[in-house]
Order: sequence, then C-alpha cells, then structure tokens
Amino acid sequence: MSDDKKIDDEIIEEVADMEEEGEQDEFEDVCFMCRRPESRAGGMIRIAENIHICAECMQKAFDSMGGGQSPYANIDWSKIPNMPNIGMINLGDLANQVPKKQKVKKKKKKEEEEPKKVLDIKAIPAPHRIKESLDDYVIGQEHAKKVISVAVYNHYKRVATDTVDSIEIEKSNMLMIGPTGSGKTYLVKTLARLLDVPLAIADATSLTEAGYIGDDIESVVSKLLAAAGNDVEKAEQGIIFIDEIDKLAKKRNANQRDVSGESVQQGMLKLLEGSEVEVPVGAASKNAMVPMATVDTKNILFICGGAFPGLEDIIKERLNKQASVGFKADLKDKYDDDPALLEKVSVEDIRKFGMIPEFIGRLPVIFTLQELTEEMLVKILREPRNAILKQYQKLLELDEVKLSFEDGALKEIARKAREKDTGARALRAIIEEFMLDIMYEIPKDDNIGSVTITKEYIEGKGAPRIQMRGVPALEG
Repeated sequence: MSDDKKIDDEIIEEVADMEEEGEQDEFEDVCFMCRRPESRAGGMIRIAENIHICAECMQKAFDSMGGGQSPYANIDWSKIPNMPNIGMINLGDLANQVPKKQKVKKKKKKEEEEPKKVLDIKAIPAPHRIKESLDDYVIGQEHAKKVISVAVYNHYKRVATDTVDSIEIEKSNMLMIGPTGSGKTYLVKTLARLLDVPLAIADATSLTEAGYIGDDIESVVSKLLAAAGNDVEKAEQGIIFIDEIDKLAKKRNANQRDVSGESVQQGMLKLLEGSEVEVPVGAASKNAMVPMATVDTKNILFICGGAFPGLEDIIKERLNKQASVGFKADLKDKYDDDPALLEKVSVEDIRKFGMIPEFIGRLPVIFTLQELTEEMLVKILREPRNAILKQYQKLLELDEVKLSFEDGALKEIARKAREKDTGARALRAIIEEFMLDIMYEIPKDDNIGSVTITKEYIEGKGAPRIQMRGVPALEG
C-alpha cells in the first residue's frame, strides 16, 4: 500500500511540473469524453496537446479496465492537471476533436476581477445622444427612436448599478410593432453597433417547444454567446432581438398541440424575466458531444418585433364600440383610413391577437413604427450615413466618375417601392436593377466623366444622361 502511495505522489509531482511548463490560453479546457468544460467538470488531465479528460471520466476508464481494483483507483485525479503522453494510439488524430468555437472563454481570476460594476454609468450615452446617433442611420420613426433610446439607457443603468438603494429595477424588455420593411431589425442592428454590445437575431417562426423538430427556445441565448465570442460575461450584457414574434400567437380553434405558438410563449417567460440556462456552445442544439455553458439572462435585453397583421382590425373593433345612434355618434368607418391607427394599440389588443398576458407583462415597453411614405423612402435613399445612393456614388467615384440622381428619378423609385409593399427592402432591389447596365458599361470607357439618372430612365422611356470628360455640359 505504501508503494502505491509513493507511485501516486510521484505521478502528481511529475504532472504538476508539466502543467507549470505548459501554456494556458484564454479558453477553458473541454473533456474529450463527456464534453464538459473545466468550469463544470473541475480540473482536467492533459493527455496530449488539446486533449483533456476530466477526473471523473478518467476514473471511470480505470474502473472499467480493472473492475475497480486498479492500482490507480485511489489516486485523487482532481489534483492531477496533466498526464504523460500515451504512445500506443495516434493522439495527433484526436487533437482537434473539440474546435475552438465550442470552447468557453475562461472567467477572470478573483484577483484580476474588477468590482462587480462591469459598466460605468458615466460611460453610458444619455438618451438624446443615443437618438442623435440613430438619426444618422435611421430616417423618420422619431417616436420609436425616442422610446428605444430611453429604454436602453435605463436598462444599462440597471446593469451598471444592479440595485439603487436596495430597490431592484425591473428589465426594460421591448415589443416593437410595425409593418414589414419599416426598419425594426435595422433599428436594433444600428443600436447594438453604436453601443458596441453583442447582438443575436432570431426568427420566432423556427422556435418550437423542447422535444419537437425546430430550434429550442434556449438556442437564442446560444446565438448570443457565439456573437460574444463564447465570452459568457460579455454575452450576459448583450441584446437579443426576436423577429416575427407575432407568429407565436395562440392558434384559434386548433385541435392539436400548439408546439410553435403558445407553448413557445410559455417557455420564453423564464428567459425574459431572467434565469440561468444551460446552452450548447458552438452548436444549435443540445447533444452529448457538445460542451454546455451556463448563461444568466437577468441582464440580457430582449427586444421582440413583429408586423402583427390584422391587429388594426382588432383596434378598430375596440374603438368602434363607442359608436352609437345620434348626432354625436362615431362613424363606423371613422378609422378606416387612419394612418396612425397602429399607434392606438393597447395591451388588451395584443392579448386579443393571441399573445398570453404573462408574455406581454414581461415586455413592458411597447411602441409602434410608422409605415414608410414616399417622402420617407426618398430620404432613406439620400440622407443616412450609409445611404444606398452614397454607396453607388462611392463605387463610381473609384472609377473617377460622378454619379447623380434627379429628384424626379428618386420620387419614381420611391413610388415603385411603395407599390411592392415591402417597405425599404424594395429600394435596394429597384436600384440594383437600374444600375446593373450602368455599372457594367462605364468601366469600358475611360472618357466618361459623369452619369445622371433621370426620371425617364427609371420609367423605361429614356436613357441616363452621360457627360464625357472635357466636354462642357449642355444647358437645359
């Protein structure tokens, strides 16, 4: 027995020396057998480079070989960070079995950690600063930009302070309602870029109750972890945008189980409110071969968006209940052509649409986006910092050609986009169609100095106006 103890001590000392010589990267080691990271499985035994086995799996391996009578059975494997190389198998073939995208970043050691306040309150932009930044990229939607700026500011103040005078501040999760192409996704993308926080965008139509074909509810958190570079602490301060949330509405008169509607709403409640969930690292679904990480959603900002088709009819029905007989009665068709009808939405309207009360209650900030008019579409073409026209002008500027658009041409493009009824998404497709021949032909001739897109060209009744270098422009 004393000989066995002596062997154990020699192995531990030898392995400890090897550990001191080895280099530690920023990612946690993952057990080659059970795929648990070291934060969950404890100290790892290093078999070879990039191959680690947790003490529990190593003990099980020895137990299976010797029926529990192995001379190594009494070794405290948790104290052994390394194991000598094994030459009887080709370990080089196994070295990259756990890719880096499935490894979780190590948490900072206690002595390296800063105080719990990860965010500095003074570093958080004030609401008017956030809105000013959004104005450079998003045209119109003034009310929506104001609401989202205040909500985000309050949320990150809550994250930075945790509590104020022992009063716990509730999350500012948001629900944005607006027609397709009104800029819901673009608004959130721009916001995350300005705040420099990780962002995950998920489609609610792919989510199903656990155990059914589709994405699990926790997959949205897994996407955020991937966007944060597998850094759990960074992910816990990110933003998750769930689009097409209206597709989760309760199915009316459904005789079968609603696995992609009300059940998903119920499953999302714990995420929205804040809870610790285990999510797969570097994979879309849980399985035995994928490492898992624990993410706390308490400080993750959830923003849900949807077009909610048919919601206007529910609002009109509620408003028209006030109609009565008499001279002062409201007319039944009073709200038929009201462009601001969606702004009159109430929590009761959303509940009637099919969203459960518990779900709505966890999205306290509700606001709407306006449908884009022709004037707004023209501004979107011309004014944002990364406007589509500016992008094409820059492309032709590299060929030393000046590109310009007549006002009539822009109005005609906006009119065509309105006809497609897909909002700002249609603008890019229309511009691509009319710019194809121009972008193809201009590099052929180095004498072209400028190109002007006319209304007639957009209407298909003429051609763009081309000015050659050194030739004075004709007066109209």
